[in-house]
Amino acid sequence: MRIDRLLVYLRFARTRSVARDMIEAHALRRNRKHVLRVSEMIAIGDVLTMMVGNEVRVIQVLSLPQRRASSALAKSHYRELDP
Repeated sequence: MRIDRLLVYLRFARTRSVARDMIEAHALRRNRKHVLRVSEMIAIGDVLTMMVGNEVRVIQVLSLPQRRASSALAKSHYRELDP
């Protein structure tokens, strides 16, 4: 799954263009490396570090969602790690 689509499905970005802006601003890392392309593929087990607002969020992807759903359901696809 593309990382920009995952950010929307997990509700870290409202639209794919907002997700693209996050990536272009270097506000997102995958497994400790900056994400450089919006089309970069994400896999189960990857760790994402991102700036959301004024806070740093570190999550591990547990499963890949099929679509954007409620926030409660979106949280079941990842777990928060300590920054």
